[in-house]
Amino acid sequence: MSTTSYPTPATFTRARSAELFEEAKRYFPGGVHSPVRAFKSVQGPPIFFERGEGCHLYDVDNQRFVDFCCSWGPLILGHCHPAVLHAVQETAARGMSFGTPSPHDNRIGKLVLDNHRFIEMIRFVSSGTEAVMSAIRLARGVTGRSKVIKFDGCYHGHVDSLLVKAGSGLVTFGISSSAGIPESFARETIVVPLADPEALEQALREHAGETACVIIEPIPANNGLLLQDRAFLQLLREKCTEYGVLLIFDEVISGFRVGFEGAAGYYGIQPDIITFGKIIGGGMPVGAYAGSAAIMKNISPEGPVYQAGTLSANPVAMAAGLATLTELLKPGFYEHLERQTAAFTGRLQAFCDQRGYEVTFPYIGSIFWPTFTRLQQRRAGDIDPDGMAFFKKMHLACLERGVYFGPSGYEVGFISAAHTDGDLDFAAGVVEKSLDEVFSG
Repeated sequence: MSTTSYPTPATFTRARSAELFEEAKRYFPGGVHSPVRAFKSVQGPPIFFERGEGCHLYDVDNQRFVDFCCSWGPLILGHCHPAVLHAVQETAARGMSFGTPSPHDNRIGKLVLDNHRFIEMIRFVSSGTEAVMSAIRLARGVTGRSKVIKFDGCYHGHVDSLLVKAGSGLVTFGISSSAGIPESFARETIVVPLADPEALEQALREHAGETACVIIEPIPANNGLLLQDRAFLQLLREKCTEYGVLLIFDEVISGFRVGFEGAAGYYGIQPDIITFGKIIGGGMPVGAYAGSAAIMKNISPEGPVYQAGTLSANPVAMAAGLATLTELLKPGFYEHLERQTAAFTGRLQAFCDQRGYEVTFPYIGSIFWPTFTRLQQRRAGDIDPDGMAFFKKMHLACLERGVYFGPSGYEVGFISAAHTDGDLDFAAGVVEKSLDEVFSG
């Protein structure tokens, strides 16, 4: 156990991190390999971390932090869980990649399918983005149609046809939200608001016979935590069936997070295809997509929909995923995590209520979101951008006291099995002090 201490406002430093960031900007675009890591939505240079242990991160300036980012969700067991670490080390010693099938594939495939009622076959890839890209291609191949309906406020990775934003109407063709994406690609995507049955019906009706699939984060958690009513998700299932459109649940975040069966199991709704990532790899780069045998048998080499990958199902990633998922199946695992999350957010909510702060902490399972409003938020348009200024202040105040949140007010937080009651008590105290600082003027 490290003796590295938590920082305080008087001792907090980013001196070494700042030096490394200046160096990194000479080598990499923006100095990073994923945009949000640059800390442009918060204050100061990004922190360079060099070690994780349990629920803690340790930076290059010899400071310790309670981690609520958890590598953006995969680390449901925390950093360097002994079973995962042992599986990775033992497997890597025998070979990191063969480009062939290995027994690890069968073991994790069997474990997932034996414990997930909503899928019959699965294919592993190397990232959540790749899983979504492949699922969209599969849906188009199965239906012979080209258009995709997505929801404003749901993020599905940096897939060209899905990296789009809504236009000016309730139901619009997508508009490219990144350079390098031809508008012709974006026009194959129809964007509708979340939690809007009328807009959904309009989009399906207007594009009947053209739409291959509807894709949704059933628990939207990439643009805040925009929790949906089960009734809307059930209506979505019914309308997709009515119009002969495949329903894709993007469970890259929610899969194995709110329960072993993810949002499909949580809400009791059967999608046609589910995409996975993050937790399924136990901290290694992994994605997967899954569905019924009838749909999945359309994938090459059994069917005409082509998809391949050199590192797909590499043995080290499969071993990490298998070790992680085995832990998740232990009795009471998810119930304990949810109790901890409810207690943590409940304490913070009671504090804000007592102080009269305009802050809420919606949560589901072990996902939570600090948001600076009292209003219920179900759509992207419900999020007040002005609240991000408050988060920016809170983020710095928490960092200075040893609590790390993802560097954006649109990102959610995660609690892992490694967070003890003591860790959460410490972190809650830090958040409370930070909120006092934010609202003190």
